Amino acid sequence: MTPADLSLTVLRAVRRAVDDGALRVDVPSRAKVERARPGGVGEYASSIALSLARPAGRSALDVAGILEERLRGVPGLRAVEITGPGFLNFTLLRDVDAGLVRGILAAGTSYGHGAALAGTVVRFAPVAEPRAVLVVEALVRLLRSQGADAGVGADGGERLHVYPGASGGHGTDAVRWAFLRAAPHDRPLDPGSLLVPHERNPLFRVQYAHSRTRRLLVNARQLGFTPEPGRLGEPGQPGQYAEPGQYGQPGQCVEPGQYVAPGRPGRPDHASPLPRLLRDHPLALLSAARHRAPDRVARQLEAVADALLTFQHTVLPLGDEKPSAAHRSRLALAEAAGTVLAGGLSVLGISAPDRI
Repeated sequence: MTPADLSLTVLRAVRRAVDDGALRVDVPSRAKVERARPGGVGEYASSIALSLARPAGRSALDVAGILEERLRGVPGLRAVEITGPGFLNFTLLRDVDAGLVRGILAAGTSYGHGAALAGTVVRFAPVAEPRAVLVVEALVRLLRSQGADAGVGADGGERLHVYPGASGGHGTDAVRWAFLRAAPHDRPLDPGSLLVPHERNPLFRVQYAHSRTRRLLVNARQLGFTPEPGRLGEPGQPGQYAEPGQYGQPGQCVEPGQYVAPGRPGRPDHASPLPRLLRDHPLALLSAARHRAPDRVARQLEAVADALLTFQHTVLPLGDEKPSAAHRSRLALAEAAGTVLAGGLSVLGISAPDRI
């Protein structure tokens, strides 16, 4: 987060406080942020609470407290503290995600593939039941992605307990997700329910999330900026980040290109779980291969998709806002998430459409 980004973040906190009635002032055109003075707290400081105190009819400490609540948990900020008569002091998060994003984009859809199982030979017994065939195919791809020599043996091999399932003539992607999303020994999902483009359809959410990343890249190019890994910077609007622990609960898909995130508007924004989920993706692939559990990959993709669909609203500038370093880094993170979704779907044998 640059000083200019931090200034915009403070200004947005003021605007949110005014919008929800906590402050009754005219929103200033700019928020001055400067380096903390020797002996001060944090890296940067702002006296905006002192300048707003009189017009707000509140003490500077009260105003600072109101703004601190709306700055708490903003991506890019490690800490916000109040000192003296009402100064806001900021400590920034260092760049911890740029390397992750660059690594994902460099690896492409092979991100998470490795050699942890190199030297391992796995042969599965031949199967004919439709669901078992798809499960074995997915496991062979998973094992090979981790360096194992995997395939189907002509004269027997490892046998899996797979609860049978009938395709019923449904679309290939829907059948694959229905058969692989449930654990092999559990009853499969109903493929018919996966043909409906609705927020309760996990396959739709995952494929839709991937398509949104492609559209974000197109829209960004039209606005004149491209992805650049870095710190995430400040969020866009209140309510656009999922509450901790809610990333697995989807919001509501209203129509193509729109997504209403979970959580209640007006509450402080929380850091997106997206970087953590992307970092965990290689472990999810390895765990799925070792435990013969392709459903673990499907669950991981759902979590990434839901986090991405919540995060997407912060990527592009709003209104007459100019693209900043924060927007470029968020775009890079969204592109990385799309790459992970495409790679995970490929392992499961499912398509990742660019448009839905």
